[in-house]
Amino acid sequence: MFQDHITVKNRHKRFIKTICETEVVYGLEDHLGFATSSSVHYEDEEGKAVQIICFWAEKTLAKSCIKDSWAEYKVSEIPLTDFIENWCIGMGNDGLLVGTQFDKNMFGFEVDPFELIIDLTTELKSQGKDLNLLKFNGISDLEKQVKTLIN
Repeated sequence: MFQDHITVKNRHKRFIKTICETEVVYGLEDHLGFATSSSVHYEDEEGKAVQIICFWAEKTLAKSCIKDSWAEYKVSEIPLTDFIENWCIGMGNDGLLVGTQFDKNMFGFEVDPFELIIDLTTELKSQGKDLNLLKFNGISDLEKQVKTLIN
């Protein structure tokens, strides 16, 4: 089944807006770790698909992906601050991608974790929110430090 790029991009935008509102992100986890996939758009220096860790803004959408190779996974709730400070920063440092809003057919958006942080800080500011971060002095400090990494 062909998935329209605009639909996937719109789901990603909704992901950003929703997780900034709820301050919760969902992942799928089993005894070995979190659900991963391989990029269809990005390769590493050796020509291998970059690994993606998948996340959702809605628990029901995450649950709909519990099938086939992910049949043994359970939905895991992650606070937004933990997602940003630990997941996104760690994944960016490890050269992994974030997959957002994958559907039951495994179509979703692939994004660099540092770019996602910038999108999240922009959305949080537009919602008039700041986060109580442990490793940064608020979202402006986070945004400033991440921008120095990607520029």
